Amino acid sequence: MTALGARRGLSGLAWGLAGLAACFLANALSGSALISLLIAGLLGAGVGTAITRRIQNPLDQPWHLGAGAAGGFALGGVLIATLALNFPLDVRVDAQGSRGVYPSVSLPPALYTAVRGSAIQNGLRGTWGSNAAVKTLLMPDQARR
Repeated sequence: MTALGARRGLSGLAWGLAGLAACFLANALSGSALISLLIAGLLGAGVGTAITRRIQNPLDQPWHLGAGAAGGFALGGVLIATLALNFPLDVRVDAQGSRGVYPSVSLPPALYTAVRGSAIQNGLRGTWGSNAAVKTLLMPDQARR
Protein backbone atom coordinates (compact mmCIF):
# COMPACT_ATOMS: atom_id res chain seq x y z
CA MET A 1 0.00 0.00 0.00
CA THR A 2 2.90 2.33 0.73
CA ALA A 3 4.38 1.80 -2.74
CA LEU A 4 0.99 2.29 -4.38
CA GLY A 5 0.47 5.52 -2.45
CA ALA A 6 3.94 6.78 -3.43
CA ARG A 7 3.25 5.95 -7.05
CA ARG A 8 0.06 8.03 -6.93
CA GLY A 9 1.77 10.98 -5.25
CA LEU A 10 -0.54 13.58 -3.74
CA SER A 11 -3.51 11.53 -4.88
CA GLY A 12 -2.11 8.65 -2.81
CA LEU A 13 -2.21 10.80 0.31
CA ALA A 14 -5.81 11.82 -0.34
CA TRP A 15 -6.70 8.24 -1.27
CA GLY A 16 -5.17 6.82 1.93
CA LEU A 17 -6.76 9.35 4.26
CA ALA A 18 -10.12 9.11 2.51
CA GLY A 19 -9.92 5.32 2.78
CA LEU A 20 -9.39 5.61 6.53
CA ALA A 21 -12.33 7.99 6.81
CA ALA A 22 -14.56 5.71 4.72
CA CYS A 23 -13.67 2.69 6.86
CA PHE A 24 -14.30 4.61 10.08
CA LEU A 25 -17.64 5.99 8.89
CA ALA A 26 -18.81 2.64 7.57
CA ASN A 27 -17.94 0.97 10.88
CA ALA A 28 -19.48 3.75 12.97
CA LEU A 29 -22.73 4.09 11.04
CA SER A 30 -23.67 0.48 10.58
CA GLY A 31 -23.88 -2.77 12.49
CA SER A 32 -24.35 -4.81 9.32
CA ALA A 33 -21.44 -5.96 7.15
CA LEU A 34 -23.46 -5.53 3.95
CA ILE A 35 -24.51 -1.98 4.79
CA SER A 36 -20.93 -1.11 5.83
CA LEU A 37 -19.66 -2.46 2.51
CA LEU A 38 -22.23 -0.39 0.64
CA ILE A 39 -21.38 2.79 2.59
CA ALA A 40 -17.63 2.28 2.11
CA GLY A 41 -18.09 1.55 -1.60
CA LEU A 42 -20.20 4.65 -2.21
CA LEU A 43 -17.84 6.85 -0.20
CA GLY A 44 -14.84 5.37 -2.00
CA ALA A 45 -16.33 5.93 -5.45
CA GLY A 46 -17.30 9.50 -4.59
CA VAL A 47 -13.94 10.37 -3.07
CA GLY A 48 -12.08 8.68 -5.93
CA THR A 49 -13.96 10.75 -8.47
CA ALA A 50 -13.38 13.93 -6.47
CA ILE A 51 -9.64 13.23 -6.12
CA THR A 52 -9.27 12.57 -9.83
CA ARG A 53 -10.97 15.85 -10.68
CA ARG A 54 -9.39 18.06 -7.99
CA ILE A 55 -5.75 16.91 -8.07
CA GLN A 56 -4.66 17.44 -11.65
CA ASN A 57 -0.88 16.92 -11.31
CA PRO A 58 -0.28 14.62 -8.32
CA LEU A 59 3.46 14.19 -9.01
CA ASP A 60 4.59 17.81 -9.60
CA GLN A 61 6.98 18.01 -6.64
CA PRO A 62 9.35 15.38 -5.23
CA TRP A 63 7.69 15.62 -1.79
CA HIS A 64 4.43 14.43 -3.35
CA LEU A 65 5.93 10.92 -3.48
CA GLY A 66 6.56 11.00 0.27
CA ALA A 67 3.08 12.35 0.98
CA GLY A 68 1.54 9.60 -1.13
CA ALA A 69 3.67 6.98 0.62
CA ALA A 70 2.43 8.28 4.00
CA GLY A 71 -1.20 7.96 2.87
CA GLY A 72 -0.64 4.45 1.56
CA PHE A 73 1.24 3.47 4.72
CA ALA A 74 -1.61 4.73 6.92
CA LEU A 75 -4.27 2.81 5.01
CA GLY A 76 -2.11 -0.31 4.73
CA GLY A 77 -1.29 -0.19 8.43
CA VAL A 78 -4.97 -0.06 9.33
CA LEU A 79 -5.72 -2.98 7.02
CA ILE A 80 -2.93 -5.08 8.54
CA ALA A 81 -3.98 -4.17 12.09
CA THR A 82 -7.59 -5.05 11.31
CA LEU A 83 -6.56 -8.46 10.01
CA ALA A 84 -4.34 -9.10 13.02
CA LEU A 85 -7.02 -8.16 15.57
CA ASN A 86 -10.14 -9.74 14.14
CA PHE A 87 -9.80 -13.40 14.95
CA PRO A 88 -12.39 -14.80 17.38
CA LEU A 89 -11.92 -14.28 21.09
CA ASP A 90 -13.08 -16.31 24.09
CA VAL A 91 -14.89 -14.92 27.10
CA ARG A 92 -13.66 -16.36 30.37
CA VAL A 93 -15.52 -16.01 33.63
CA ASP A 94 -13.58 -16.42 36.85
CA ALA A 95 -13.33 -14.87 40.31
CA GLN A 96 -12.30 -11.51 38.82
CA GLY A 97 -15.34 -11.41 36.51
CA SER A 98 -15.66 -11.92 32.79
CA ARG A 99 -12.80 -11.03 30.45
CA GLY A 100 -11.91 -11.57 26.84
CA VAL A 101 -9.01 -13.81 25.89
CA TYR A 102 -7.50 -13.26 22.47
CA PRO A 103 -7.14 -15.30 20.32
CA SER A 104 -9.73 -17.98 20.96
CA VAL A 105 -8.35 -21.38 21.96
CA SER A 106 -10.99 -22.90 19.66
CA LEU A 107 -8.94 -21.88 16.61
CA PRO A 108 -7.10 -24.69 14.82
CA PRO A 109 -3.79 -25.29 16.64
CA ALA A 110 -1.56 -24.03 13.82
CA LEU A 111 -3.59 -20.85 13.41
CA TYR A 112 -3.78 -20.29 17.17
CA THR A 113 0.00 -20.59 17.46
CA ALA A 114 0.55 -18.23 14.52
CA VAL A 115 -1.81 -15.56 15.86
CA ARG A 116 -0.60 -15.91 19.45
CA GLY A 117 3.04 -15.55 18.38
CA SER A 118 2.46 -12.78 15.83
CA ALA A 119 4.68 -9.74 16.37
CA ILE A 120 2.02 -7.52 14.79
CA GLN A 121 -0.73 -8.82 17.06
CA ASN A 122 1.51 -8.52 20.14
CA GLY A 123 2.42 -4.95 19.16
CA LEU A 124 -1.27 -4.07 18.93
CA ARG A 125 -2.21 -5.57 22.30
CA GLY A 126 -2.85 -2.12 23.79
CA THR A 127 -5.61 -1.54 21.25
CA TRP A 128 -8.03 -3.64 23.31
CA GLY A 129 -8.02 -0.99 26.02
CA SER A 130 -7.79 2.06 23.75
CA ASN A 131 -10.37 4.73 23.03
CA ALA A 132 -13.63 4.14 21.17
CA ALA A 133 -12.47 5.76 17.90
CA VAL A 134 -9.53 3.36 17.50
CA LYS A 135 -11.76 0.42 18.37
CA THR A 136 -14.39 1.59 15.85
CA LEU A 137 -11.76 1.72 13.12
CA LEU A 138 -9.93 -1.54 13.91
CA MET A 139 -12.43 -3.68 15.84
CA PRO A 140 -15.96 -2.38 15.24
CA ASP A 141 -17.65 -5.35 16.91
CA GLN A 142 -15.69 -4.71 20.12
CA ALA A 143 -16.45 -0.96 20.09
CA ARG A 144 -20.18 -1.69 20.27
CA ARG A 145 -19.89 -3.75 23.49
